[in-house]
Amino acid sequence: MKLKLFLAVAILEVIAVAAGWTAVQWVTKPLLAPLLLWYVRERSWLSAGLVFAFLGDVALLIDGRSAFLAGMAFFLGAQLCFLTAFLRRARPRIPAFIVYGILWATVNALLGSRLGALRIPILIYSLALAAMAAAAVGVSRRTAAGGALFLLSDLMIGAGAADLHVPASGVLIMTTYAAALYLIVTGFTIKKPDSAYAHST
Repeated sequence: MKLKLFLAVAILEVIAVAAGWTAVQWVTKPLLAPLLLWYVRERSWLSAGLVFAFLGDVALLIDGRSAFLAGMAFFLGAQLCFLTAFLRRARPRIPAFIVYGILWATVNALLGSRLGALRIPILIYSLALAAMAAAAVGVSRRTAAGGALFLLSDLMIGAGAADLHVPASGVLIMTTYAAALYLIVTGFTIKKPDSAYAHST
C-alpha cells in the first residue's frame, strides 16, 4: 500500500511537470521521500538520506541560485548518507568505483568550463553522487540500478546548469529521480540479497 501510494504520487508529479502545474508540484514532489521514509520506518542512514532528499526537493522548488545551491547541499547530505548505508551493508566493488570515477572525471572535464561559479560545488557534489552509485553496486541489482538512475537524473540537471538543454528534461529528470529513490529503497530493504550481491556485515 505504501509503495503503491508512492508510485501514484510519483506519476502525478511527472504529469504535473509535463503539464506545468506548479501548484501540484509543490504538493507532490515534497511527498516522494517522506512516503518512502514511511515505508522504511526505522532510524538508519538510509532514512537520514531520505530526510535530506526531502529538504533538497523543497529547496529546488524555489527559483534562484541560492535555492539551487541549498538544494545541492541537502542532496550532498543525502548522497553521503546513502553512501554510508551501502558501505555498511556490503563491501565496495572496486571495478564499479573505477568506472564511476572515470565517468565523474570525464563529465566534469567536459562541462566544467561551462558551469562558471557552479563548477566547484558541482564537482564536489558529483563526486559524492558517483561514489554513492558505485557503492550501490555492492548492495543489490535493484539498488545499483537506482544509483545509476540517480546519477543520470542529476547529470541532466548538470547539463541544464551548463546551458545544454535535453528535450523534455523536466519530465525525464523527475521520472529517473522518482525511479531512483524507489529502486534504492526497495533494493536496500530486500531481506534476501541477490545471489551475485551477497551482503557483508
